[in-house]
Amino acid sequence: MTLGVSVFVFSALIAWVSWKLFEFAKKRKKLIDFIDEIPGPARFLLSDPPISSNSTVLVNFSFQIEEWGRTYAFMKNALGVIKAWVGPVPVVFLCKAEAAKILLESTTQITKPPQYNFLKRWLGTGLLTSTGGKWHARRKMLTPAFHFNILNKFVPIFSKESKVFADQIEKQADTGVEFDLFPYVKRCALDIICETAMGAEIGSQMGKNMDYVDAVTTLSRLIWHYERLPWMWLKPIWYLTGNGYTFDAALEMTTNFTRKIISERQENFVKIDTSKPDAEEFTGKRKLAFLDLLLNMQSETKLTDEDIREEVDTFMFEGHDTTSSGIGFTIWLLAQNPECQAKVHAEVDAVFGDSDRLPTHEDLKKLSYLEQCIKEALRLLPSVPFFARILTEDYHYREITIPSGVTVVVAPVAVHRDPTYWGDDAEAFNPDHFLPENIAKRHPYSYVPFAAGPRNCIGQKFAIMEEKSVCSAFFRRYRVTTEQNIVNDRPVPELILKPSDGFKVKMYKRSVAC
Repeated sequence: MTLGVSVFVFSALIAWVSWKLFEFAKKRKKLIDFIDEIPGPARFLLSDPPISSNSTVLVNFSFQIEEWGRTYAFMKNALGVIKAWVGPVPVVFLCKAEAAKILLESTTQITKPPQYNFLKRWLGTGLLTSTGGKWHARRKMLTPAFHFNILNKFVPIFSKESKVFADQIEKQADTGVEFDLFPYVKRCALDIICETAMGAEIGSQMGKNMDYVDAVTTLSRLIWHYERLPWMWLKPIWYLTGNGYTFDAALEMTTNFTRKIISERQENFVKIDTSKPDAEEFTGKRKLAFLDLLLNMQSETKLTDEDIREEVDTFMFEGHDTTSSGIGFTIWLLAQNPECQAKVHAEVDAVFGDSDRLPTHEDLKKLSYLEQCIKEALRLLPSVPFFARILTEDYHYREITIPSGVTVVVAPVAVHRDPTYWGDDAEAFNPDHFLPENIAKRHPYSYVPFAAGPRNCIGQKFAIMEEKSVCSAFFRRYRVTTEQNIVNDRPVPELILKPSDGFKVKMYKRSVAC
C-alpha cells in the first residue's frame, strides 16, 4: 500500500470516528436537554442506593422514593413525573395516574428494559420477558386459561393448602411471643402455585421437596443480587464470587423438575373441553392444572415442550413471591388496625360460622370486606412497587417529552399515594377506599398493583382469589397483633416489596375457631 493510500485510509477512518462521536454527542445533548426539563433529584453516583445490596441502604431508599413523590410529583402544579440518574443513565418515574395511563394503555410501548434479560436464563422468552409479535401471540393464546370457569376449578387447591397453612402456624398461637409469619406464607403460596401450575403436590409446608424449594428461593435471591450490582454483570466476577455456579445448579434443579412434570403429564394426557363443568376430572382423580391447559393447546398452537416449560416456570416465578407478599402485608396491616380486623372476623363468621368446612368459590365471593382489605394492602404496599418499559418511540405527556430508548418506570408505590385521588388519608390503611361508590369516582389508572392496559398481569384474578382463600383461613381461626409498623419494619423494594424485618406478629386462637 502506497503512502498516499495509507494517508487516505487513515484520514477516512479519523473522519468516520469523528462523525460518529459528533452524532453521539448530538444525540446525548438532545437526551439531556429533554431530561433536564423533568424535575428530580441530583444524579446518583455508583455507590448510591439504586445499585446497593445493603438492606439498610434499601430501607433508606424506600423512604427516599416517597420523599421524591411528595417533593416532585405531588406538589402544587406538579406533573407527577420524576427523573433520576444512575451514573450517566437517566431513568424516569411516572407517579401520577394521568402520566402512567399514556404508557400503560399503549399497544406498542410493551418492551421490557435490558434489566429483564437475565431472567431469560430461567424463563426463556415467556409471557413476562417476550415482546412484539411473540408476546401478542402468547398473550392471546394464554388469556383463555385464566377465564373464571378455569379459576373456579382451582378453589379446592387454594382451600386445601390454606387449611394446611392454618394448621402449621397453630403452634405459634397463644405463646405471647412474636414470630415471623412470612416463611409460612411463602411455603403456602409455593405449594398452591406448584399444584395449580404443574399439578405437583410438593408439600413444602410439610417439609417435603425442600431441594426444589431451596432452588427456587436461591434463584429469586441471586436474580435480585445480579440485577442490583452491575459488577456482577461481568461473567468472571459472577463466577469468581461463586454466585454463577450456585445459580447454575439451582437453575438446573428447577428446570429439570418442571421438565419431569411435563413429561409425566404428557404420558397420561387426554384432550379436554375446559368449558365443561367437570373438566377438572379429565384425568381421573387428578385436578386440572395450568400445565394441562398448555398441553391441550399444544397441537393447535405448535408449542414445543420448551415453550410450555417457559410458561409454567413464568407462572411459578410470578405467582409465588407476589402473592405471599400480598397475603403477608394484608395480615400485617390488619394486625395494626384491630377495628378493621374485627370487621373481617365478623364477615368470615357470618359466612362460615363455627364449621371447619373448606371454602367454595361462592363462599369467597361473599367475603367483600376482606377483598377490600386485600386491595387496600396492595394499594399501600404493592407487591410489585415498580415496573419498567424501555421506550420504543418518544413519550409525550403535556409539556414533557421523553426520548425513545429511555427506561420509564411506573411506580405504583407512588401512584397509589396521590392525594388527588386518595384524599387526605392517602397514607392511612382504609379499606373503604374500595367501596364500589369510591372506586367509581377514581381515575382508572390510579390503582395499578397488577399494571394495566394490554400488558397487565394475566393472573390478577387468580391472585386475589388465592389471597382471599389464605387470609380467610387465617382469620377464621386467629386474631393477630403486632408491635411493628410501616416505619420500624420498613418495606424494601427487592424483586418484590418485602418487610425489612419479616412479618413479626403475635397470634391468638379465636373462640369461634374451627
